[in-house]
Amino acid sequence: MNRASSSNNGQPAISIQGIRKRYGRLEALKGIDLDIRQGEFFGLLGPNGAGKSTLISTIAGLVRPDSGSVAVLGHDTVRDYRTARRNIGVVPQELVYDPFFSVEEVIRNQAGYFGVRPEQAWLDELLKALELDDKRDSNMRQLSGGMKRRVLIAQALAHRPPIAILDEPTAGVDVELRQSLWTFAQRLNREGMTVVLTTHYLEEAEELCDRIAIIHHGEVQALDTKDALLNRDTRRSLEVVLEDPDAELPESVAPFLVERDGANVRLQFNKDEHSPVALLNRLQEAGVVVTDLQTRSPSLEDIFLDLTGEQLAPEEVK
Repeated sequence: MNRASSSNNGQPAISIQGIRKRYGRLEALKGIDLDIRQGEFFGLLGPNGAGKSTLISTIAGLVRPDSGSVAVLGHDTVRDYRTARRNIGVVPQELVYDPFFSVEEVIRNQAGYFGVRPEQAWLDELLKALELDDKRDSNMRQLSGGMKRRVLIAQALAHRPPIAILDEPTAGVDVELRQSLWTFAQRLNREGMTVVLTTHYLEEAEELCDRIAIIHHGEVQALDTKDALLNRDTRRSLEVVLEDPDAELPESVAPFLVERDGANVRLQFNKDEHSPVALLNRLQEAGVVVTDLQTRSPSLEDIFLDLTGEQLAPEEVK
């Protein structure tokens, strides 16, 4: 199944309408409105305390909102909790596991919570794709942190849900696991699974996600396609290396100068008003020789910083 064939008369995979949730004086969610389409790879980003965990718990039916509603494939998470929950597989941030069972047993048990007996072929596929095949008979206590996280992913997918919510799935894991996880997640998404990702690694969201929502202080600050978000910022940088580190820059480029360290010069301009070629011509006309150059567009991290005023560092994840 491809992405296009996964839709059902345009019905959202997850529909969030006017969700509000308060804990004492703290208003964690302030009227969230958000639809996640079937078959898309969706990014849910925000700094710590933004409300992401509360929103995910609400989608999973673990938290009841004070007002508003959430529907999973048309099933209300309060009125039709069992059906809604069966359609979702959640990979939590925390390493929670049962120490008394083997890897294969905990995966089977997880599927059983949804009244599903996993097909052996699907179980084998999960174990192979997540590189757990040689650990299937190992006790959970014997696994490393990275291996335990792989098991959490397999548990979330054991009942073959059409929607997967990956909550910081690569926090604290090595590069090899990160790459293998994303290869598997992209494959499932190509086959029609809706994937919702929260991550502190913004380069992951920029690489993987079709659309992205940025949440801050319990509100949606931005919701758009990745390309549209990146194009919101019209700033561009031109970084050049000069032949003469002591060369004097012409006054015509002085308004664009952001940083200089000897021969290394960084200029910033608005792409709607200027071009890198025009700036290079100004340097050339002044007799300044450039030996190397590169241009840089804003990253998702730049956009995130502009919207929230905060940087999102992976080491913040607990």
